[in-house]
Amino acid sequence: MNSNNILVKLNNVGFRQNGKWLVEGVSLNVEKGKIVTLIGPNGSGKSTTAKIALGIYKNIEGSVEKYTSKVGYVPQKISIDWTLPLRVHDFMTLTENIKDNEINEALTLTGVLNLKNKNLGNLSGGEFQRVLLARAISKKPELLVLDEPVQGVDFSGEIEMYELIKKIRDELQCGVLLISHDLHIVMAATDHVICLNGHVCCSGTPMKVAVSKEYKDLFGARASSGLALYEHHHDHEHLSNGSINPENNPLTFVNQINNSNQNPKGGKHDG
Repeated sequence: MNSNNILVKLNNVGFRQNGKWLVEGVSLNVEKGKIVTLIGPNGSGKSTTAKIALGIYKNIEGSVEKYTSKVGYVPQKISIDWTLPLRVHDFMTLTENIKDNEINEALTLTGVLNLKNKNLGNLSGGEFQRVLLARAISKKPELLVLDEPVQGVDFSGEIEMYELIKKIRDELQCGVLLISHDLHIVMAATDHVICLNGHVCCSGTPMKVAVSKEYKDLFGARASSGLALYEHHHDHEHLSNGSINPENNPLTFVNQINNSNQNPKGGKHDG
């Protein structure tokens, strides 16, 4: 591994709150041009781990090494008064001084430039997630942290969002720390998967994790045998709103893990 490409490194980190460990014993690296995905059930410590990586939680066990200050973040929850007449353009500049050309470039990359002057309250779930993503990438971050970025998005929209994240990774050559409990699509949109349940249950390539005993113990054998990995070939067209042209859409779903009994020792428990 080329250490020069590492953007953030977590070394055996943990965090306690009210006498309870929210997460412990987690180690991971996020490198330039790589997507690392944290998966796990609700309450497994995914968001806590992301906040440790971001430096939001200070009083932690272990250590965090951060090699960039250029970070973009899409939080899991955001508080907005939807009754306010707030346009997309205004929202983009609420917390940071973002130039108009940066706004246009980010909205174009996420496929929603046409929504620039639209009221936030009139956006669909998918449109709002694309605006959040545009705001996070407006300053061209080296590290992008996305906490459940497909909330409020329908199934086909989820596929497009994960494709968009890969496109942003390619365009900006940034590292991505992605958080999801959605196991059916996210696995194919990532380079490395870490399965959490308060600690690291298993980690590795999507295929390695999906066939591991720890993954099956946590999510059930059916989740493993029925996991849909999708392959995407970049020979399609995107419409002006960022969606994929249905007339030229080679998205294929591949059920690659049928009854696999390969190496059930795929990972090890940390604690």
